[in-house]
Amino acid sequence: MPPAVPPDYEAVESALPGIRVYRPRPAEQAPPERVMEFACSQCGAVTSFNIAAGAVVCPHCGHREQNQQRPVGRQADEFEFKADLVALAQTGWGTDRQEILCRNCGARTSLPPGELTHRCPFCASHKVIHRPDLQEELRPRFLIPFQLTMDDCRPIARRWLSNSWLIPSRLRRVADTAPFTPIYLPAWTFDSVTTARWRAEVGHTRRETYYHQGRRQTRTRIVWKWESGRVRLNFDDLLIPGTHRYPPHLLARLLPFDLQRLTPYEPKFLAGLHAQAYDLDLTEAWAAARHTMRETTRGACRHQASTPLIRNFSMELDFSDESWRYILVPVFAAAYTYARRPFQVLLNGQSGAIAGQRPVDWTRVWLVIAALLCPGLLLSLLGVLLVLLKSGGALLVIGLVLFAAGIAGAVPILLRAQGMDDA
Repeated sequence: MPPAVPPDYEAVESALPGIRVYRPRPAEQAPPERVMEFACSQCGAVTSFNIAAGAVVCPHCGHREQNQQRPVGRQADEFEFKADLVALAQTGWGTDRQEILCRNCGARTSLPPGELTHRCPFCASHKVIHRPDLQEELRPRFLIPFQLTMDDCRPIARRWLSNSWLIPSRLRRVADTAPFTPIYLPAWTFDSVTTARWRAEVGHTRRETYYHQGRRQTRTRIVWKWESGRVRLNFDDLLIPGTHRYPPHLLARLLPFDLQRLTPYEPKFLAGLHAQAYDLDLTEAWAAARHTMRETTRGACRHQASTPLIRNFSMELDFSDESWRYILVPVFAAAYTYARRPFQVLLNGQSGAIAGQRPVDWTRVWLVIAALLCPGLLLSLLGVLLVLLKSGGALLVIGLVLFAAGIAGAVPILLRAQGMDDA
């Protein structure tokens, strides 16, 4: 009688006579999730989400399918940090989508089926590869719907590109030609309570009177005393961007997003729109959030000390009541090239806050700096010549004063230009 097959195993063919081989039985695969197709119920044409209407609209017959989801705001459900809850979370977008992989910057962008874009929204490169979206990341639970439209982007970008004389004049035409792409970007929100106990030596200044060689004098001395305290902070919906594709300082300028507009996610919100899945996963995002919470709590502890003179500071920190959400936030993205350099522009699709990179017209900058420095420099040189001829030094003094004033005016311009060019 052949031996019984072990539980959860199955027999496989053996290459050796008389030897039985078993392998773990493959797990039963769940039935494939139903894929949603955004087809018009009236005419069958492909539909897309219309930002201005706030609904899925058929471009052929005009039929409108109103969104049934209503904003839930900060009452939106959150996950605890438990492995089983993360394992049970759904993955993918809940609808069939494709993606483009940029061979220049490596960005992955999710697109609606059938869209034939050949331009990366992150770096403006045309070196992209179309492929099916594998949809392996967690599914967002909530999103903030777009409140601005493409037509709202143009005047905002035009004002932004026109508010500085440092920008090349021909760049202002970019506001009318650069394509703004509505895209949902990934983000994480975190809640936690931090409790810290701190201890440090705190310095107190004392003025003392003493006598030296019969003369009364005063001096300042620092007296160090040990102090301690306790700080408890409640962090609610700390937002951490879930993408590496934009510089962190640009994303920070788009904040805040109004989380009171958080709405339960439905695949129809992505109909006809671009989206990006996170490339900063939950573990990395939580580490970034904990760092921000730790530094904020550290600052609160140091602020609790009786004076700002602190040394030998130590802090014991505990985190509690930790929870998280994975959400999508609305952004209009534009990428353009100028003088063979790529530049990025982001616009908050809810508030209209704009951030981006702007090239500097360095020819104009150096001409202005030269105009500020030349009068003082020329007068100084003429003054030196007159001093050598023993004709007086008043002109030299005037020239040096003007040159110093020119430097004082040129340095802020140079720093501002460098800040814009490196943004």
